[in-house]
Amino acid sequence: MLSKITVTPAPHISSKLSTQTIMLDVIIALTPAIGAAVIFFHDRALVLIGSCVLACLWTERICNWIRKQPSTIGDLSAVVTGIILALSLPPAMPWWAAVMGGAFAIAIVKVLFGGLGGNIFNPAMAARAFLTACFGVLMTTWTAPATIDAAMPQMGPMQTEAITQATPLAWAKMAVKKETSTETLKAQLSKTFWGNEGGCLGETSALALLVGGAYLLWRKTITWHIPLTVLAAAAAFSAVFYFIDPSRYANPLFHILSGGMLLGALFIATDPVTAPLTSKGMLVFGAGVGALIMLIRIIGEYPEGVMYAVLVMNALAPLIDRAFKMVPAGGIPNVK
Repeated sequence: MLSKITVTPAPHISSKLSTQTIMLDVIIALTPAIGAAVIFFHDRALVLIGSCVLACLWTERICNWIRKQPSTIGDLSAVVTGIILALSLPPAMPWWAAVMGGAFAIAIVKVLFGGLGGNIFNPAMAARAFLTACFGVLMTTWTAPATIDAAMPQMGPMQTEAITQATPLAWAKMAVKKETSTETLKAQLSKTFWGNEGGCLGETSALALLVGGAYLLWRKTITWHIPLTVLAAAAAFSAVFYFIDPSRYANPLFHILSGGMLLGALFIATDPVTAPLTSKGMLVFGAGVGALIMLIRIIGEYPEGVMYAVLVMNALAPLIDRAFKMVPAGGIPNVK
């Protein structure tokens, strides 16, 4: 088995992929979601995405200057953090709050833990949790998509976007509490797939996220292990409740297409820094994320659980790596 191994002096480069290449692939994959955000939320999307990205870049640059380290903004990891954070924010979020979130993601969650590769938690999700703790009302105020401008020509884009609208997951939570019926959820399933629905910037269009995820899988930037197990665990968990009482609980397809499920499964949980290293570990990690999302959505008071599920499993990732250790080439020697 070892006959094909070439022995050479260090450094050993096992892949042509670089951090910049991987991050560029993620940015390209997020382009459909960014485009959908701009279509449905117009200038609000541009302002939030620009604010988060610039805040992340400048914070990383300032932190490198303070630490007297060479600039690392060229690896594009700060850009990816800024985009994912922006896509997980409500459209009506003020730009200054987005800047605070971007600065927190880089300075506290990333740099304070040693920079890229040393952070325990996903920076974008930790920053979102920080903003939720600081600005609870702003983080739970949802606005209608700007596509309703055509039906209301007497109002400007910014005015129509300010109209509040419940998200699909909010309707699902109301159904659990028997404040509405699941027939309302079925009527919104098509809107959720295309994206003409209230919610966070990058979570409304399931189609855009699926296109981006397919690109990452095609490029082999991510593997199937985490996305598949996240969605499978979530579908299985929700199916149990749906079959018990379909008049109260939404069907599995609704939960998969709604909220941040696809964004979390394809772009957040697959973060190579905060996820386990082995295939078996990834399967356990993904299943844990999917189960926790549904546990929070169905049993908890909060309608969405992606952020908390990812952060909890990030904390457990080192333990998962200890349980499923990587086996070096040739196997583990029998040392007594």
